[in-house]
Amino acid sequence: MPNIKPISELRNYTEVLKQVDMSKRVYLTRNGHGEYGILTMDEIDELDRYRAAYKLISKLNRAEERANQEGWISDEDVKKERGTYDINKEWQGGRPCNRRG
Repeated sequence: MPNIKPISELRNYTEVLKQVDMSKRVYLTRNGHGEYGILTMDEIDELDRYRAAYKLISKLNRAEERANQEGWISDEDVKKERGTYDINKEWQGGRPCNRRG
């Protein structure tokens, strides 16, 4: 059950803050309408992680859609763009790899 209080109860904010924990948020109303929510720092950190993950997944989805429309780049082309590929040798960090085989 949500913990809803009028904003006027912040006069005794220590009592209000004692009621906030990870499983229970406190919602404050002004003139009977929801106005604010009080969250713990752990909840805020968790929401920030979810937001960052959502943004990353959205960008990856857009990139995949674009690659499907425009075509994918081969591994060799990526290495050439990065300057880490030589037709005769593989390069890493500007130095040739010692590959036997």
